[in-house]
Amino acid sequence: MYQTLLGDSSFFSLLLRCDEDLAAQARAAGCACGGVLHSARFPRKPRGGPADLGQEHAKRLSFCCALEGCRQRVTPPSLRFLGRKVFFGVVVLLGPILMEGPTPGRVRRLQDRFSVSERTLRRWRRWWRESVARSRFFAAARGGFARPVAGDALPGSLLTAFVTIAEPGERVLAMLRWLGPLSLGSVDGEHDPCGPSATRRRCVSTVP
Repeated sequence: MYQTLLGDSSFFSLLLRCDEDLAAQARAAGCACGGVLHSARFPRKPRGGPADLGQEHAKRLSFCCALEGCRQRVTPPSLRFLGRKVFFGVVVLLGPILMEGPTPGRVRRLQDRFSVSERTLRRWRRWWRESVARSRFFAAARGGFARPVAGDALPGSLLTAFVTIAEPGERVLAMLRWLGPLSLGSVDGEHDPCGPSATRRRCVSTVP
């Protein structure tokens, strides 16, 4: 059932609408300096989505302060992207879950459907269980669950954490919302998704 979501263009359109709502909230709040925010979307080349997605799905929604002397970039959280990862965030989330207890046939279907290698799928699983599990984001956010979320079983343990949401699409949507801070930076790189530098950087170029 989760693999069906990954091929559903209407689900990806829903993720885009959610991103647009988050962007509208960020724009309405304005820059920290009090300046007005102008659109400064930048292109992405996401992989793993349905073939019929339009070009609007290849833009990261972002803003730039219009005030000369500030010009800080403000990028809201996203349900479509996980930091700088090339694949759509939902693929990075569900790919390792779908390969749990892998059979050669299951891994092969994942590879064929999303043009992703088994090595990449295993690398994503290590990223969840090592980088994300040890991050400040996870240490702070996991406390919001009634039951502990096992870091060494990520991302599959998130399915259990959101088990009260019965409908698969709604559950994945809730998981992506919870993971929003990870969309702002790399947990294993120079940018801290819990810090202000992840969302505010000086603009160098803009895409209308």
